[in-house]
Amino acid sequence: MSTDGRQRAAVPAATEGAVAAALEPLTRDPARAAVFCDIDGTLAPIVPRPDEARVPSGVSRLLGRLSRRYACVACISGRPAEEARDLVGQGSVIYVGLHGAEVLRPGESRACLASAYRRWRGRVRRFGSSCDPDSLRRAGVRIEDKGPILGFHWRGAADEGVALACLADVAERADAAGLAAHWGRKVLEVRPPVPIDKGIAVRELVTATHPAAALYGGDDTTDLDAFDALAALASAGRLDARVRVAVRSDEEPIDLVARADLVVDGVPGFARVLDRLLVGAGLSQGAPGPALPPIHPPRT
Repeated sequence: MSTDGRQRAAVPAATEGAVAAALEPLTRDPARAAVFCDIDGTLAPIVPRPDEARVPSGVSRLLGRLSRRYACVACISGRPAEEARDLVGQGSVIYVGLHGAEVLRPGESRACLASAYRRWRGRVRRFGSSCDPDSLRRAGVRIEDKGPILGFHWRGAADEGVALACLADVAERADAAGLAAHWGRKVLEVRPPVPIDKGIAVRELVTATHPAAALYGGDDTTDLDAFDALAALASAGRLDARVRVAVRSDEEPIDLVARADLVVDGVPGFARVLDRLLVGAGLSQGAPGPALPPIHPPRT
């Protein structure tokens, strides 16, 4: 069962050949392929607090090696781009932060923030100052200041019903203030009312790097925009092939699995995909770490 009480569809384990076939559009010509992925829940296990997250060293090394062989490797995260780079630890990867609002390219020391987000930063912070910190604390809600985005986290709250009721009021007030409220995995984000999301980020990366095939891996509601972008790019003939990888957990939105081409179990499962992208491209690596879970077959 999913955390919202809906039944998950059973997905049988795939053979090694089935997984190799799913990734073959990328591995047959890595110089014309792109690998995009989320970070939290995909490269790093979900933890109670964002500052406790860690990307396993083996996963970090895989990304570094892939970035030297594939046309584009990018991490697209809700975190600020510089924080994402510090977490992943690979300077050869592109980091797209704040769900697409900023970009940090290899060799750059500072991320470039979209001007539309920059103009709203003051209003977002003023909204944060208007929230009652004592009420939020009593409800078990923590505020994460990401500059032009505020994250209200309730993971670990003693009573999630109380926390959600408190945040429903925050979301309503944000809408009234002309801001945008977005719900994710045990987080409410208050953002500028600017059309920026992971799907737009994927389209911009594809436009800039011109891959023939692209893969995106993610685990959350915000990753659905990236899934939809890959599907649209393929339908429009701008990609010859796309592979959407759902990283399954006890909390992933049920629509993520339904729209995926490949389903894996947790961070170890996605690390196995990265490893196979490397091996399929002719670079021997071997799966990082013991007891990796199965990868499931493409959806039909």
